[in-house]
Amino acid sequence: MQQSNPIKHVVIVGGGTAGWLTAGLLAARLSSRINNSELTFTLCESPDMPTVGVGEGNWPTLRSTLHTIGISETDFIRHCNVLFKQGSRFIHWENEHSSQYDHPFDVPEQASHGAQAQHWLHTNKHVPFSQAYCLQSALANQHLAPKLITTPEYSGFANYGYHLDAGLFAKLLREHCVNNLQVKHISARVKHVIQDPNGDISGLQLAEAEAKAKAKAKAKAKAKRVPTTKPPTTNSLLTHLTGDLFIDCTGFSALLLGKTLGVKNTPVNDVLFANNAIATHVPYATDQEPIESFTLSTAQNSGWIWDIGLPNRRGVGYVYSDRYTDDESAKDTLLQYIQQRHQDTDSLAFKHIRFTPGYKQQFWKHNCVAIGLSAGFIEPLEASAIVLVEMSANMLAEQFPATRQSMGIVAERFNQTFAYRWQRIIDFLKLHYVLSKRTSAFWKDNRAERSIPASLKKLLLMWRHKVPDIADFPARDEVFQAASYQFVLYGAGFKSNLLCTPDPQTMQAAEQLFSSIQGFTTQLTDKAISNRSLINKIHKFGLQKF
Repeated sequence: MQQSNPIKHVVIVGGGTAGWLTAGLLAARLSSRINNSELTFTLCESPDMPTVGVGEGNWPTLRSTLHTIGISETDFIRHCNVLFKQGSRFIHWENEHSSQYDHPFDVPEQASHGAQAQHWLHTNKHVPFSQAYCLQSALANQHLAPKLITTPEYSGFANYGYHLDAGLFAKLLREHCVNNLQVKHISARVKHVIQDPNGDISGLQLAEAEAKAKAKAKAKAKAKRVPTTKPPTTNSLLTHLTGDLFIDCTGFSALLLGKTLGVKNTPVNDVLFANNAIATHVPYATDQEPIESFTLSTAQNSGWIWDIGLPNRRGVGYVYSDRYTDDESAKDTLLQYIQQRHQDTDSLAFKHIRFTPGYKQQFWKHNCVAIGLSAGFIEPLEASAIVLVEMSANMLAEQFPATRQSMGIVAERFNQTFAYRWQRIIDFLKLHYVLSKRTSAFWKDNRAERSIPASLKKLLLMWRHKVPDIADFPARDEVFQAASYQFVLYGAGFKSNLLCTPDPQTMQAAEQLFSSIQGFTTQLTDKAISNRSLINKIHKFGLQKF
């Protein structure tokens, strides 16, 4: 039987958004144990390891996360080039022509029971589904913000997440964690991972520590006039970082869980084909140019282009499959898209990211858990990367193992939960492709029966005659819930042939919501101000505290 050794020291390896967000959530939620000296957190990141740096879109969950961590929304907006994101807009996904649909963040009341979807299908409303029961498409069409300068921090009259500068966000998180949450920070490259005989990770040998030790020994030898023709032996001087629980946030390299503990990937490139991204930052023509409230996703022959509006620039990138195009053609496609609004592309710098879509067969093995890109990556459609970090850190905080003996129980729960979540994310992303009627080889192959997961096939079969509702999504804290499936299904032209007439009371409530939304839209859009105006006011005056 394993010894009941208490978990006292947590080591997070790797910084960036995943590492520092994990450190912040754990330290904030377990602060009482830190204050009682029962628990310490140390984050070790390499000083010369670049981050991916393109994860600029996220979900409304980040608002509660930042509030939990203790970061002011005003400070966050001012330091990270933040804009309010109200959802995603899919352009030309249904077909090559002028098709468009929205996946807003607002969730209508009773959407989990399918009330609005039943009403919309039964009454054959000639209003796009996303515009029938929520206001955010109207706000986005006019580049309007989801709150006013008088609205308290982390509140709004419409639901919102953020567009942000990922590099600046990681820096803000680091400063806050170190200065306010007692997280220790080590800037050093991991030279070697040390394991116990039972497979557990016991410590890290740090390369910078070795270099410092050699320099110290050399200086000491010189002071004593000892010959130094050979490098001094420094094994006894090497610094090791020890811990009880290790969190792998080392990105695609998965240094701990993958390279050290040997956990393999579960590839999903037979379902989701994108395996490359080329990205750049595009300046605005003027500092008065409107900023988009939605992440724009525009379909192309071999993938799709994201367009994310920040106050100072746009983040634009092409996600594609090299089975259907080459890198040079992909860059040309991206340039053609950018040149629709920005003619000077010669000065743009491009980042190329290659990835194999998939996730780890285990997320927690021995005393190591992977969070972020080290756990997996599929593609950036619907911006699920940061929310998975939030979910992982929150579950770890909620079920934090008191001892090494109980760690296996928590690890089993964690692995089961996140295997399910990754599978459901794959289903939801694949749905976008399956519903498309585009005719290039990439899109045709995405509709091929062999590429559609059995779980998604079953859902689509059911939804021929019923709407997505809570019964289809039984897990607690589903990543994508019924409303998200409804927005994508009915936005992309899917029709459910309902066999039964909806309940009259349900229909009446949905009709009232429909009528109130249509009447309230004009009032709200008259009251709201533009995204750019609000951001400028926040930089000048700040938002009200709770």
